[in-house]
Amino acid sequence: MDFIVDSIEKTMEIGRQLGEKCNAGDIFCLIGDLGTGKTHFTKGLAEGLGVTDYITSPTFTIVNEYESGRLKLYHFDVYRVNDPDEIYAIGFDEYIFSDGVSIIEWANYIEELIPEEYIKVTLEKLPEKGEEFRKIIIESYGKRYDYVKEIKI
Repeated sequence: MDFIVDSIEKTMEIGRQLGEKCNAGDIFCLIGDLGTGKTHFTKGLAEGLGVTDYITSPTFTIVNEYESGRLKLYHFDVYRVNDPDEIYAIGFDEYIFSDGVSIIEWANYIEELIPEEYIKVTLEKLPEKGEEFRKIIIESYGKRYDYVKEIKI
């Protein structure tokens, strides 16, 4: 599914709708350059889960955990991960195979560690349309993610 959005609020709305529908064990892999809206998408997903904590990108800690929603949210930023062993050292498998929801910014850096079933969200700037315009491409891998088809903007 492809969406063209013209605001941060619409980026967050797509995330919010997915957060409302997602289930324990779901994995979201975010791909996109700096400033494309990965963290705003994550904020929307967290809102959809009912997370009341302030969401920040875990750039230097690799993972932030949020427990205030209907499901735990594990927010990864693997931009600075230089070796897959670093991600294993923090218990990556225990997070993504848990009863929480995992969202991974820069997931393309650790493709070899991603399970077969996940949702890939690619965010791209569209400067020819304007500063705030983004293309958001959502691809689901696995039947558990059929709810993706219900997203509307």
